[in-house]
Amino acid sequence: MLSIYNTLTRKKEEFIPISPDEVRMYVCGPTVYDYFHIGNARSFIMADVLRKYLEYKGYNVKYIMNLTDIDDRIIKKSIEEKIEAKLVAEKYTKAFFDDIEKLKVKQADVYPKATDHVQEIVDFIKQLEEKSFAYNVDGNVFYDVSKFHDYGKLSGKKLVELEAGARVDVNEEKKNPLDFALWKKAKEGEPFWESPWGKGRPGWHIECSAMSMKYLGESFDIHAGGIDHVPVHHTNEIAQSEAATGKTWVKYWMHAEFLIMDKGKMSKSKGGFMTLQSLIDSGLDPLDYRYFCLGGHYRSQLTFSWESMEQAKASRKALAEKIVDLREKAGDAILPKPSELAPAAAERLARFDESLADDLSVPRALAELWQLVRDPQIPPAHALSAAIEMDSVLGLGLASARRQESSLDAALVGEIERLVGERAAAKKAKDWASADAIRVALKGMGIALEDGPTGTIWKKL
Repeated sequence: MLSIYNTLTRKKEEFIPISPDEVRMYVCGPTVYDYFHIGNARSFIMADVLRKYLEYKGYNVKYIMNLTDIDDRIIKKSIEEKIEAKLVAEKYTKAFFDDIEKLKVKQADVYPKATDHVQEIVDFIKQLEEKSFAYNVDGNVFYDVSKFHDYGKLSGKKLVELEAGARVDVNEEKKNPLDFALWKKAKEGEPFWESPWGKGRPGWHIECSAMSMKYLGESFDIHAGGIDHVPVHHTNEIAQSEAATGKTWVKYWMHAEFLIMDKGKMSKSKGGFMTLQSLIDSGLDPLDYRYFCLGGHYRSQLTFSWESMEQAKASRKALAEKIVDLREKAGDAILPKPSELAPAAAERLARFDESLADDLSVPRALAELWQLVRDPQIPPAHALSAAIEMDSVLGLGLASARRQESSLDAALVGEIERLVGERAAAKKAKDWASADAIRVALKGMGIALEDGPTGTIWKKL
């Protein structure tokens, strides 16, 4: 039985999807005005592990992540860089996809962009306006929070408490300081779309409601994101979504806690944020950071330090070495299916499953993986098979683990990995000529390939 902590109810609950065999899941993606920082990456990794665990348990997961590609910050960056807002969004969207691939975050089924769904957003706002939850002031349309009696339920605060503690810019157009923009009137030189209220563009919160409902329906199972979204963004999403439909919008809310630096939580608004590339430039592999994130429970704050990253790097390297040792000892043995595992391996796999079923307790699950690969009583082929099963959730790329070749520079290693990937794609497409040509090319570079039941590994000749 899977139990997860539901931010809405503030307790662990048994996970029971709306449809028995399907899970519909929405995750807040990036606003593509800059590279995402490693604090953002933590929430992406948490959602990825959850998605992969649900798939491991046999669910068909429909996974949607939005891309906010029109926003005040994108417009500001376009002015700073003297290029169109569209080009800013395209640049950082590509960077986002490059980075999540390096982190082995599985692609979403759909990445809806706000600019591709303006008509759906306009129609959604019209619904709210017809139901008197929205009001137009000279082309700016606001949501009236006083009309939604459950406003603030996600954070556990009532409207009067939120009003008392509100720190928002004074806007005389609003009836209430907490009212938020659904549609923003276009300013001179800004991108705009036509609407019943004049030229303008969508507000931030409304896009998630409109796009999630388009792809997942009026009610769905899981909404995940960072804990920083609880008091405003997710609170406003609930208000507008449930006002429009009169239904519960999301059944389970899951939030990843902050990544903490020496001076507090990581934030772009405070400046000096750290990107994935900054870790790579320091000699770390993106999967070292993924391993680091797996070492902390998603609902606990995680403190970043260079020392902890070096520990994660060393641990991941040691784990990869264990996997290579098991592969060499297993030789040509056929890896058993999970149902055919030796009792000790099956027990570790069961405990791994139990750990994840308890509110995604990944650190405990990771400990079970270590116990598995260290147990000399478990036959190597069985330990290897169980480890690869576990990694289908953890996402550390253990099936292709190899001994690190310290004499090769990072650029060459990257080129080798690229060619190995291209060869795998060629084999999948049954393009044997291309696959053979890549093998010959790698041999010319002094690299030998070994195809096995867990995939292809490479080593120096």
